[in-house]
Amino acid sequence: MRQKAKVEKYDAPAGGWGSLNALAHVLTQEEVAILGSEILLKQNKPDGYMCVSCSWAKPAKPRPFEFCENGAKATAWEITRKTVTPEFFAQHTLTELRTWSDHQLEEQGRLTMPMRYDRASDKYLPVDWDEAFRHIGTELNRLDPRSVVMYTSGRASLEASYMYQLFGRMYGTNNFPDSSNMCHESTSVALPEVIGVPVGTVLLQDFEATDCIFFFGHNTTTNAPRMLHPLQEAAQRGVPIVTFNPLRERGLERFVNPQNPVQMIAGGTRISSQYYQVRVGGDAAAITGICKWVIEADDLARANGSPRIVDAAFIDQHTSGFEEFAAFCRTQGWEEIERASGLSRMALREAANTYMAANAVIANYGMGITQHKHGVETTKMIVNLLLLRGNIGKPGAGISPIRGHSNVQGQRTVGISEKTKLVPLDKLAELYGFEPPRWDGLSTVDSCEGILKGRVRGFVSLGGNFLRAVPERSLMEPAWSDLRLSVQIATKLNRTHIVPGEITYLLPCLGRIEIDRQASGPQAVSMEDSTACIHGSRGQRRPVAEQLLSEPAVIASLAKATLKANPKIDWDAWTADYSRVRDAIEHTYPDQFKDFNTRMFEPGGFPRPLAARERKWKTPSGKANFTVPKSAFAPPRESDGIYELMTMRADGQFNTTIYTEDDRFRGIKGSRYVVFMNPADMESDGLKSGDTVTLVTEADDGVARSLSELQVVPYGIPRRSIAAYYPECNVLVPLWHYAEGSKVPAAKSIPVRLFKDVPPEIIDAGEASISAL
Repeated sequence: MRQKAKVEKYDAPAGGWGSLNALAHVLTQEEVAILGSEILLKQNKPDGYMCVSCSWAKPAKPRPFEFCENGAKATAWEITRKTVTPEFFAQHTLTELRTWSDHQLEEQGRLTMPMRYDRASDKYLPVDWDEAFRHIGTELNRLDPRSVVMYTSGRASLEASYMYQLFGRMYGTNNFPDSSNMCHESTSVALPEVIGVPVGTVLLQDFEATDCIFFFGHNTTTNAPRMLHPLQEAAQRGVPIVTFNPLRERGLERFVNPQNPVQMIAGGTRISSQYYQVRVGGDAAAITGICKWVIEADDLARANGSPRIVDAAFIDQHTSGFEEFAAFCRTQGWEEIERASGLSRMALREAANTYMAANAVIANYGMGITQHKHGVETTKMIVNLLLLRGNIGKPGAGISPIRGHSNVQGQRTVGISEKTKLVPLDKLAELYGFEPPRWDGLSTVDSCEGILKGRVRGFVSLGGNFLRAVPERSLMEPAWSDLRLSVQIATKLNRTHIVPGEITYLLPCLGRIEIDRQASGPQAVSMEDSTACIHGSRGQRRPVAEQLLSEPAVIASLAKATLKANPKIDWDAWTADYSRVRDAIEHTYPDQFKDFNTRMFEPGGFPRPLAARERKWKTPSGKANFTVPKSAFAPPRESDGIYELMTMRADGQFNTTIYTEDDRFRGIKGSRYVVFMNPADMESDGLKSGDTVTLVTEADDGVARSLSELQVVPYGIPRRSIAAYYPECNVLVPLWHYAEGSKVPAAKSIPVRLFKDVPPEIIDAGEASISAL
């Protein structure tokens, strides 16, 4: 029986005293001196280190405390004094550790020594670094490179990512799935087709020039809290902020800057001027409704001889496909738009009027858009909305996908991709004298399928918690044990590490905040933020253990143990001086990284050149493209008993890292096994607050997917939509349930049935998979 959550109403704004209290708690929990720590004063500063959690932009003129609550939690989590030593592993079998929660595992502290799994004792045993590298290299060379996956988490630096992909391609694989595959791949697929670049066009200074901001599917409070500062400044200037989200998220309602004593007393700033609770999966329909109003207003203006509503000059000069898109919008019926979006015609007209009154509009969006079956088409619909009034390629306007992890965008920039068309293979061949494999590799979903079918035999992970982050957990965890080789490079213990393959190594590495001292002295690394700006980062804290190696040092050692010597690459020299790695990155991508070493510590970072910012469109048509959706505009299911489940993060977590079992903003304490429901749906299903239910995925593929003992919490969410926490609910996501075109798991819209009493044939598939190992 799971512990029940305590549910309390929380009315305070984002930031403020609640944020300070939460920060004090986590610093105390991790045995870090409260706020007296010099470390936090260096966070996101040009002379300090870049945050290890979110990838939001870093200002050229930072505030005295340029960190948010979650960023400070991530820092405390990394610089904790708690350590996981060989003695810890001697006391606990992996079978026992699999009964621990995610929070309990990571809360043990930093890994300190390389370990190898011993099947006879079911424990990790210490191993010498050189022995570990030799054995891993031998095993890799016994495997077909096509059967080996090299995964990358979003925290790896540009230097480590470049070295990692080069090592992998020299080894002979293109299997480079990463955390982008699980979050913003829909962006990387959609944007090149319509504006010619795979990333957003907005810079931080555009928030100072904008006169309207739209938000779609993003919980800024939890996922990018520092973004609330420019939003608050915009709101105080009177800029309308229009938000579409199934839940009312606190940071997009009201924010108090903890650095401002006046705001701490006065109660802060209202952020969203208009807030629309769109049905789960209804964003494309809502955008269609807004576009329909704009186009019909333009039709009326033309008929009356009035000034055009759309930017006709921009459309004529810079776009293609407008007439087809306009015709599509005109033919959509309001009844279907209302039913599919969950919003009224008048509500969408209000949003459209706000959009039409603005000269420069920024459209932000997050995984609430990209993690849908139609995430690619919905992303293109946001572009359609912006193109109508020329809101790409001018100050104060543009598209702004809000990436989640610290360098998840940057690692793609330097070659972490399974798609060979995105990697300069000819240049790598020229620079390093080898023939890279030319076949497309495996995405995250492809890798999972390969593991389930036994085709993937080796898995090397540069950070991350792959098994906890992916869908289909009830099948994936047992299949993982059939891997021949599992190598996990990490800072802390997590769920993936305690599910061993035949041969399993746990290799601890330095964190970004620790001083990385190599032969040439202390090293710096770099990363790319959500606005495509590059920042340098210097470690500040003495390493928690003497035996730790840096990520570049681990990668170089693995490469030397696996590959034949190559006179065109000196792994030892690269490890000794990371500036040589940056020189190599510049040689590989000269247009993106000109003068890399001299520019990496520019305040605010240096922006990568993006053609779309200058209204140059690197698309096949040579223009920005309006597109007509084929299937994204779809009404909700009519089947009785079907709910659309969206998964989400709590306030006390970042990705799969669980800092606390609480979710302050939603009033949840002590448990993450809850499901948020509309009170009217609860009444119709005969449920009351505190009841426990089982969710069962609606699928006809012979796989039982369920999660039991979820506590019902009444909440303001649209009818037939429910919400629960990630990653616990990943057990409910079928591997085949992903965004069309990008294969991003569609975790934001899962068709499920809800049972008050567990049917006898249903078991909790997630728990069963763990106990069966």
